[in-house]
Amino acid sequence: MTTGQTVRLPSVDRILGDAACLDLIAHYGRVQTLACARAVLAELRTAMLAGAVCEEGASIAAIAVHMAERLQAQARSQLRAVFNLTGTVLHTNLGRALLPDAAVQAVVEALQWPMNLEFDLETGKRGDRDDLVEELLRELTGAEAATVVNNNAAAVLLMLNTLAQGKEVVVSRGELVEIGGAFRIPDVMTRAGAVLREVGSTNRTHLADYANGVNEDTALLMKVHCSNYAITGFTKSVELDELVPLAAKHGVPTAVDLGSGTLVDLAQYGLPHETTVRETIEAGADLVTFSGDKLLGGPQCGVIVGRADLIAKIKRNPLKRALRVGKLTLAALAPVLQLYRAPDLLAERLTTLRLLTRPACAMRAQAQTLLPLLQGALGMQYVVTAEAMQSQIGSGALPVDQLPSFGLAVRSAPGSRLSNPLGVLEQRLRALPCPVIGRIGQDTLWLDLRCLEVAYETAFIAQLGELSA
Repeated sequence: MTTGQTVRLPSVDRILGDAACLDLIAHYGRVQTLACARAVLAELRTAMLAGAVCEEGASIAAIAVHMAERLQAQARSQLRAVFNLTGTVLHTNLGRALLPDAAVQAVVEALQWPMNLEFDLETGKRGDRDDLVEELLRELTGAEAATVVNNNAAAVLLMLNTLAQGKEVVVSRGELVEIGGAFRIPDVMTRAGAVLREVGSTNRTHLADYANGVNEDTALLMKVHCSNYAITGFTKSVELDELVPLAAKHGVPTAVDLGSGTLVDLAQYGLPHETTVRETIEAGADLVTFSGDKLLGGPQCGVIVGRADLIAKIKRNPLKRALRVGKLTLAALAPVLQLYRAPDLLAERLTTLRLLTRPACAMRAQAQTLLPLLQGALGMQYVVTAEAMQSQIGSGALPVDQLPSFGLAVRSAPGSRLSNPLGVLEQRLRALPCPVIGRIGQDTLWLDLRCLEVAYETAFIAQLGELSA
């Protein structure tokens, strides 16, 4: 506070000429540093009018410190690494699949070098970017052809717009799903210019319902994977091998939106079985769409595989250019697909599968190590215990199946005087240099350790001390 003496602010020129500010100019540039100096001075003038600035606070040294803090905050990316302790491996809000090392290195190279994205090295002429991964996709799925767009929603939109614009698509009412972000199958059909023909009921659809829904305006029979919910009880659905002959009889294709999509039988790794893309193709589907950043374990993209004539037609759609992927996506996708050629090594090398198959005993041992460290950081206001938990795959994959897991459970200590203690702690964890994301339920903050691999344990421990600050 002022004590009667007049506090005078230094000029902008004096501030920028100071050694500390010269370092800031060298790092952030003169234009940005100048703007920052003016902003700090303006705030100090406002504070001076309220009598809230002392001579020391108006010194060049103090101003330089404020400027350094502000410039550092402005330069910090809004996209930050976090520790995912939610128990959801493929967490949509946290970016879904983590890329394996081979894909990371390929992306780094693509960032630094020109690439033959659409350049045929053999002919020296323009190429097709889908050629970079199509052979791999054909090999792994058994499909005749493939194309890649920026996500599965785009794949469905492009497929419908190409093959069913102004015509009808027959879908069971029980498969009119809505996924995160208000993505609804009926709305996508409308945007694609297709007409939805609902058949059956919410819980029961028969082959006869599909047959009765087919008419001269039918363009597709479509099945949609119910990726984020399950209907149980008195239910009936039509399997793909029943639907294919009906579609063939009427001369229309059968399309399947698999949603997550997997290229291997997960049961061989001790996980619940999920219908693979190959199984869907072999059952007779003419087109299959699926995501690249879910069970496949790659970058965000949408893949369409199926009959060569239909894929060719889809690729000629002008929308394909608007929805196509860039070199970074393809650089990441190709190495991930390559890993599937060695299924015996996949659980070790594919990050997503490694996390999904992580043994509970490993997480139990990790929890015992971390428990006293977290308890020490939190103090007497909280009680930390190591407990069994249930993880989930996430992103709509196998929504009713859970994976045995282990982690740390944090509860408010008896007699704690904190208001909303778990909410306060959750906020403190999110404010750490590398934010820690858990989940609150049943008066407990759950920190599931499935996604905290040993390689990142040291970094996690290093910042726990800040919780006690």
